[in-house]
Amino acid sequence: MKQPQNKSFPAKEIGLYFGSFNPVHIGHLVIANYIVEFTGLDELWFVVSPQNPHKQKANLLNDYDRLEMVQLAVESDNRFKVSDIEFFLPKPSYTVDTLAHLKDRNPQKEFKILMGSDNHESFHKWKNYEAIVENYGVIVYPRPGFDESKVRKHGNIVIAEGAPLMEISSSFIRKAIKKGKDVRHFLPPKVWEYIDKTGLYEQ
Repeated sequence: MKQPQNKSFPAKEIGLYFGSFNPVHIGHLVIANYIVEFTGLDELWFVVSPQNPHKQKANLLNDYDRLEMVQLAVESDNRFKVSDIEFFLPKPSYTVDTLAHLKDRNPQKEFKILMGSDNHESFHKWKNYEAIVENYGVIVYPRPGFDESKVRKHGNIVIAEGAPLMEISSSFIRKAIKKGKDVRHFLPPKVWEYIDKTGLYEQ
């Protein structure tokens, strides 16, 4: 009896967009859309962080509210997925540890992390940052004031040339809501509805 042939398929390339997404806004989606369409990735996963080691936990909204808002923002787009893996890892969350867990669960996928050029400037302070570069890869998207000369030269570090420069921030949106401003057009419609209905960020 003839044995079935083993077919090898190229590994899917997945971009990982880490963040607290407090809240997720249209700037996040613009960047995600550009990265998945112009860098050759197959998918982009939003990795919602319960605690960033470089941010104060007290400034974060409830973990599951932030997760729900990201799910609402991307639910109709099959290029995007949402991961809560860091909710179940030791706190604070370190990217190198999360990558190891994701690779263990998804050995057939190749992961790259996405980061803004502002974060890249302090990338050398991350836990085992050299292992992240060597074993996975980094896509850097420009922020206003981006200086390409500050990006470390390495074959696994790619600059997202031509990416839109986004100046919208979650902190601006939080402060505006607290002041009673209408910021609906800074947010995906379902995210705005969720915030408006629940009264998030008003206090």
